[in-house]
Amino acid sequence: MNAVIETTHTTDLHAKIDACLETKDMKALKLLLQGIEDDMELIYVMNELCTDREKVIVFRLLPKDKALAIFEDLETDLQRELLTSFTDEYACEIIEELSPDDRVELLDELPATVAKRLISLLPPEDRKKTYMLMGYQPETAGRVMTPEFISLRPDMTAKEALEKVRLRAKDEETETIYNLFVTDKTKKLEGVLSLRRLIAADPKHKIKDIMFEALIKVSTDTDQEEVAHVLKDYDMLAVPVVDKEDRIVGIVTIDDAVDILEQEQTEDMFARAGLADVSGKEADRSKTLVHGSIWAKLRSRLPYLVITMVAGIAAAFLMSGFEDALDSLVFVAFFVPVIMDMGGNVGTQSSTVFARGVALGHIDTKKFAKTLGKEVLVGLVLSLIVGAVMGIIAWLWTGFLPFGIEENLSAGYAVLFGGIVAMALIINMVMAALLGFLIPWLLIKMKFDQASGSAPIITSIKDILGLLIYFVLVATLMSSLIY
Repeated sequence: MNAVIETTHTTDLHAKIDACLETKDMKALKLLLQGIEDDMELIYVMNELCTDREKVIVFRLLPKDKALAIFEDLETDLQRELLTSFTDEYACEIIEELSPDDRVELLDELPATVAKRLISLLPPEDRKKTYMLMGYQPETAGRVMTPEFISLRPDMTAKEALEKVRLRAKDEETETIYNLFVTDKTKKLEGVLSLRRLIAADPKHKIKDIMFEALIKVSTDTDQEEVAHVLKDYDMLAVPVVDKEDRIVGIVTIDDAVDILEQEQTEDMFARAGLADVSGKEADRSKTLVHGSIWAKLRSRLPYLVITMVAGIAAAFLMSGFEDALDSLVFVAFFVPVIMDMGGNVGTQSSTVFARGVALGHIDTKKFAKTLGKEVLVGLVLSLIVGAVMGIIAWLWTGFLPFGIEENLSAGYAVLFGGIVAMALIINMVMAALLGFLIPWLLIKMKFDQASGSAPIITSIKDILGLLIYFVLVATLMSSLIY
């Protein structure tokens, strides 16, 4: 019940913000934002606002401490959009508040010139940490770790260690205080200690006497996915990252592991489909189609509609070439919509199955021919069923029912026409099933937008070839009835 109430409240808040933006009442909007105490509610609203411009306006009107607090939890695309809209000084102040690993992740998303300029504005200590992390290879433990952790000396007493933990816990940049790492003077890792064990220990006991020497650790060049699995498999809150000399240089925490696994699963899903870079591109295209400018939307969609228009004109010219057949056999035109619509439905179904299969990682490009073959087989079975039904209807229509000419066809020609309709439907539907998989796959391979382009291209090819096949069959097999 509370969740429902919270959702309703958030929806109402979103509506109020939208109303203020629509009426450009910035004073009322600022007061409304100042009254929001729940950071998560504000983050949700920020991520859901319609346009980037509205998000920038709302963020700028937030109290400074609130803006700094929520920035880290906003979507990466929104963070990037906000940063590019700020002055260098304000942008620097924002990224300075981020933890080092989150800062590097965001800087990686920015244009190189912008990232370099912002790094140069950071305080020396933050700049040093940032450059250190950026010096490691992407998608390694060194790149995703945070250098902010608590280390203890083995000769410390439990009391001294606990005092150090209290002091460091006040530092908001410290990622976690629940795992404490024991190092010697050269920062070589010697052991690990949980906060719970430290609190429970006798204050006079030495750290070396209560620490665990058996260590699970990763190196700076360990793949980030392997690091995430280590945290998951060993049920750890944080894993230490060491350099080649076995000195601890940072830690990777469980919240980072969750993000890494989510990212890696998405990448693996598209990699299995042979479309490793599709996810980001499709996300950008989706954002453009939903939230982009009118011109951006037109530029993305209009070319494919032009293709459909040209194909429609071509189909009209094609039909005009069979004018004699249409004049002589009026009933031929009655079945054109059925043949076109059934092919269109199969094409839409197939392209939808393909899109969902790619999104869920069920389509492997290495086995694409096999997957394509199965879809064509499904199209064939469907077309045989539909073709048989429509063939019988066409036979009954032309052999026994009035259809607009002086008399019904003879039994032989009625059966023949039923066969033509069935054959045209079978060919058209199988072709649509083939195109429904093949066209979006080719568009993705050629780095075009399959979401906007698949349907128009499939429809254009299917309509022209479908009509051509139908009329050629009629003109060839029923030529004696055409005058």
